[in-house]
This record gives sequence, C-alpha cells and structure tokens, in this order.
Amino acid sequence: MANASGFFTSPSIPNLRSRINVPIGVSRSGFCVSTRFSNRVLCSTLSSVDKDASSSPSQYQRPRLVPSGCKLIGCGSAVPSLLISNDDLAKIVDTNDEWIATRTGIRNRRVVSGKDSLVGLAVEAATKALEMAEVVPEDIDLVLMCTSTPDDLFGAAPQIQKALGCTKNPLAYDITAACSGFVLGLVSAACHIRGGGFKNVLVIGADSLSRFVDWTDRGTCILFGDAAGAVVVQACDIEDDGLFSFDVHSDGDGRRHLNASVKESQTDGESSSNGSVFGDFPPKQSSYSCIQMNGKEVFRFAVKCVPQSIESALQKAGLPASAIDWLLLHQANQRIIDSVATRLHFPPERVISNLANYGNTSAASIPLALDEAVRSGKVKPGHTIATSGFGAGLTWGSAIVRWR
Repeated sequence: MANASGFFTSPSIPNLRSRINVPIGVSRSGFCVSTRFSNRVLCSTLSSVDKDASSSPSQYQRPRLVPSGCKLIGCGSAVPSLLISNDDLAKIVDTNDEWIATRTGIRNRRVVSGKDSLVGLAVEAATKALEMAEVVPEDIDLVLMCTSTPDDLFGAAPQIQKALGCTKNPLAYDITAACSGFVLGLVSAACHIRGGGFKNVLVIGADSLSRFVDWTDRGTCILFGDAAGAVVVQACDIEDDGLFSFDVHSDGDGRRHLNASVKESQTDGESSSNGSVFGDFPPKQSSYSCIQMNGKEVFRFAVKCVPQSIESALQKAGLPASAIDWLLLHQANQRIIDSVATRLHFPPERVISNLANYGNTSAASIPLALDEAVRSGKVKPGHTIATSGFGAGLTWGSAIVRWR
C-alpha cells in the first residue's frame, strides 16, 4: 500500500528502515537522499519480493533498495495559427508597438481562434515530445496537464490521454498553479518516478489566457498569449539522473496582486438566481472574471523571490552558478528576465528568451522556449539548465535539470 509520502510499504514489514542498513534522509528539496549512492538528489524504490507459495509473511526475503533517477528525453510545442501583433492591438486599445516593446519586450502573441482548442494544442505538443523521445503512447504511465485554463471544468488531462491513444488507461490529471505549473509538473513527475515506480511521464504546460483577458485594458491585454509545450520525463539509472534539485513556494497573501476570481452572472429576472424563487438557493450561475493584475507588485515579487529560489536550488544540487549552461525563466516580461539574470550574474548570451514572439503563455512558456532552444541547436545534450516559474497564487518554483 502507499503511505502519505507516496512510497510503498507492506503490512508484513513493520519496520523497513531497521532492516535495511542504508543511510537515507529526506532533503529539503523533497527527494530522498542516500549518501551511499550519490551526493545528488535521488530516491529509491523497492524491487519485487520473491516468495514461495507456502511461505508465511514473516519468511519474505529482504527487499532490495533500488535507486532511481529521472531525466528529460523529449520535448515539443504548439501554438495557434492566429498571430496578433502590437500594431493589431493598437487598433483596439490606446497603445503602440514601441510602448509595448519597451515595457515588456513583447511584439507578437498567438491567440486561439476558430477550431483551436487547448486540448488540441496540448496533444500536438505532446505528440512531438513523444516522437523526439522515441516513446509510444502505449508506454506512457502518467499524463500531467499543467494549466489554469482547461477546456473542461473537471480538467483536460484525461482528454489528452484519450486523444494520444494511451490504450493502457494511464493516470492523467491536471495541475493548477498558473505560471509556475510546468515546474511543479516536473517536480511531480520526478516524485512519481522516484517514489512510485513510474517509467515514462508526460508533462504538458498549456494555457489559453486570451479567454480571460479584458481586451479593453491595455495594462493586461498586451501581455498574454496562448500555447502548449511538453516534455517526456523517463526513469533512468541514478548515475544518469538529470533532475538535480528543486525549490518550491507559495504565498496566498499575494493573491490580491494577481487573480481571476469567480463572479456571479449579472443577469436580470429569474435566471439571475438560477431559477430560484426563494432566498439564495440554488446558487446563481457563475463564471470567472478577467485577469486582474498589479504589475508593479508582481514585478517586485518576481525580481526578489526568483533569484533566491534559483540560488536555493543550486545550493541543494551542490552546484555553483558557473556550472549552469542556460537560464530559462518563465517568459513573463523581458524586464523581469533581465533583472533576474543580472542579480544572478548570468550574461545575456546564456539566457533563453522567446518572449518577443509569443508573450506570456503562462504554464506553456518554459517548455515552449525549451523546445525552440533544443530544436534550434542552442541547448544540447548534457547541458545543465536553471529554470524557474512564478506567478498567480502567488506561487514560484525552480529546478536544476540536465537536458538528456
């Protein structure tokens, strides 16, 4: 059976640690660390236990501790066909290309339209990631859909699982953490692999924030675009481990600076109370408001917390900043990216950014930028990447990873 930590225990083995003489502790990164195997982040799973049919539970052989690592082996991305430029936005709000580009670094963004759907984009990105990884859908053990804007209130991951043709009905579920979602998806994938025995995990970051933007508000409508990105995370020998550490946080007090809250429908007559003729029951129909953001406060939060989080992740990984080949941040605003890079002493040529072409695509921004960097030859096998997501919640998280 699985305990609260996600590791498997057996009622016939009341004290596993007393029977296995291997030093194991839980690091602040959230992974288990065995100092005998490695000084890096790792965890362990139990191998199957041989047992004679006539043996009693007390006669089970001692379980073997098998260390497991995980690594990124494939990536993919997809964007809608409709491109909206700054000049296009200038036709509907009081702005211009120079004003937007100077303050944000954004010049274009993609927006879902027509027959586009978030699930469709996610499936396209996932298919490309699987092809690069040379993994067939039947071998996927878990689908994690990191999104705050699913096509269905109850989540999108199972729809993606079906569309990909995952015939073994693997677990599929959504992770809602806004712009931090993809990093938390990586952490979740690693935990499932290290602690649950999963082999191939598909992590997708996808959002369609254009559906929740007030297109008359030039303070927010200039920022957001729609996209999807995906990676395949695969179990591997601990010597090949490619997820070195992570650092994750949240602060609910910051919600007031960035949110899209539920609101009751503003209609007249009987429908305003959802058919009710007495009191507050049944509840009124509701929907989500447009994105509300205090840009200055979000900027202050990001340039303070993100460098601290990356430094913490580096410390947990036992790596200096000089060991990092690339800095890959959530693509929110070029000023934020530049400020964080400056504080961490990363030169501009080691910072990945495609913000100008896509805007802020929320949970999709990191895997989208990674995919472009990999396919262009910028990021090569063996390169180490410091990545960090940050946004609504407030939530933020960093991970130190190696590509393939």
